[in-house]
Amino acid sequence: MTDGVPSSPPPAHVRGAGRGAIAALGVVQILAWGSSYYLLSVLAPPIAADTGWPLQWIMGAMSLGLLVAALVAPRVGTVIGARGGRPALAAGCALLALGLATLGLAPNLAVFALGWCLMGAGMAASLYDAAFAALGHILGASARRAITALTLWGGFASTVCWPISAFLETHLGWRGACLAYAALQLCVSMPLLWIALPAPLPKPEPDARRAAARTFRLDGVDRTRFLLLAGIVTAAGTITAIVSVQILMLLQAKGLGLAAAVAAGTLIGPAQVFARLIEQASGGRHHPLWTMTGAVILMGVGVGLLALGFPVVAVALAAYGAGNGIFSIAKGTVPLALLGPERYPVLSGRLARPALLSQALAPSAAAYLLSAGGADAVFAALVGLALVAAVLLALLWRLR
Repeated sequence: MTDGVPSSPPPAHVRGAGRGAIAALGVVQILAWGSSYYLLSVLAPPIAADTGWPLQWIMGAMSLGLLVAALVAPRVGTVIGARGGRPALAAGCALLALGLATLGLAPNLAVFALGWCLMGAGMAASLYDAAFAALGHILGASARRAITALTLWGGFASTVCWPISAFLETHLGWRGACLAYAALQLCVSMPLLWIALPAPLPKPEPDARRAAARTFRLDGVDRTRFLLLAGIVTAAGTITAIVSVQILMLLQAKGLGLAAAVAAGTLIGPAQVFARLIEQASGGRHHPLWTMTGAVILMGVGVGLLALGFPVVAVALAAYGAGNGIFSIAKGTVPLALLGPERYPVLSGRLARPALLSQALAPSAAAYLLSAGGADAVFAALVGLALVAAVLLALLWRLR
């Protein structure tokens, strides 16, 4: 039993596959995040300089991709729940490759945006949510440590891929960089998934699919838990999306020079990894809700200190980074604990939709708020989102 939800061991065909799957998924996560979510951090300025396309439309194409990811994510969870992780994640890497090739060959902005639509579908089927669902399918209720380990791999995506992107852009141009990443998806990520993940289950018959749909229908307390989780994940995801895109501009608007803002911002990544290491070292001896509680508190403290003008910006960003780091773990492990491993792949896909929608829309909304009300208005919104997450989390504790 898992908090009142019956559980069972993973099927025989997936037992013992966890260690190889974690290593393979770790490499896949580094390449997937680096060639999608973090791609434009390095390539957007060269793309704008080479093509003359407006920078905001280049970034807007990525937002369009995230909207597509939000639409596709529930279907990805359903496929993983029915057939395992290999078909969905391999398709995700193939779509990333196709999208990257489309970007590299795009003759105009419309085709560039189409490439990001393909990328969005690939992101839904290859990033954390899909990988967590795959581990849940493989390891059942014991997937918690594997999910934590996987976030440690993923935490190095920008560290590894930003220098690679810069190197490729320097020697091959931005188009060559996109095509090189497409080749890495096909030649590295897809073979790793095919070798390390268990073979897919047979496609279920229509009667079995209808029975499964009834199993995954949520009623009563489970439905309330799910809605509260969706609200928490969406609020925290919105904070993360805004901070990831706007933090340097926000810090400069508060009076920091660019060099000081960049130096302070670099603390977020190490804080994320350090917090994840602490969570891994704990051995999973506490309920995942405690991890989520710590994450929400740390994120709230971080943005709250920034809103109040705390003089040591590094402390505020380190607190935020630590919270964001373990929130990535909590959003994978809390649904597993509260809703049960059998339903986990399907429900994790449903949980991903509102969070991805918020990530697509939040940066543009924050940019408007910044121009209309200044940095204080954006920080006030971030604090408000943190308070919303805290209230929803308190309600979730009552339903544990």
